[in-house]
Amino acid sequence: MAERRRGEPFIENDDRFPPSDRRRERERRSTPSEQELRRRRAQQRRRQNSVFRYIAIMFGAAFVLLLFTFMMERRQSQQQIDDLKQSASALQTLQGMIEENSALKVQVEQLENQVSSLQSQASTAEQNQTQLRSQLQELEKTTQAMDWFWQIDEAYVRGRYTLCRSLIQSLEDANLQDALPKESITNNERFSPADRYAEIRGRVVK
Repeated sequence: MAERRRGEPFIENDDRFPPSDRRRERERRSTPSEQELRRRRAQQRRRQNSVFRYIAIMFGAAFVLLLFTFMMERRQSQQQIDDLKQSASALQTLQGMIEENSALKVQVEQLENQVSSLQSQASTAEQNQTQLRSQLQELEKTTQAMDWFWQIDEAYVRGRYTLCRSLIQSLEDANLQDALPKESITNNERFSPADRYAEIRGRVVK
């Protein structure tokens, strides 16, 4: 077999590689080897795994975002519910205060009416007390005047005219002569104390 010189193009020798063998050699070279197929399959699996990891990461991030959004909305909703509960409680408290205020107003009006009635009763009682005090003073004057009158009448009956005039003077100095009853309390058609006093005075005082 002749050797190929350096620099000469390589020409397949038909004697070395028959046509059928050359065709199989070309098919063998053009067909990927099993190692190449494994490498391509490994690369494809790695790409698939990368895609799956990316999808998983994106899904996890979306799930976390949805969960965070749900929690925020739930928290906001709970806050709104709490605010509504507080508003309802405040409204109920305000309603109770309004009702209590209305009841207190009614009680105040009733107490004012009672106070007005008591003031009226107190005023009437004060007037009655004033009248009773005046009547008591008049009764005391009448009692004192009658005491003087009985002494004057007794002195006159006994003929003790000097004592009688002295008693009359004392009665008039005390200004009690007008306190003598002007009507008889015995209903025996005799003089009243005032008339009897005037009679005695007219006889002993000149």
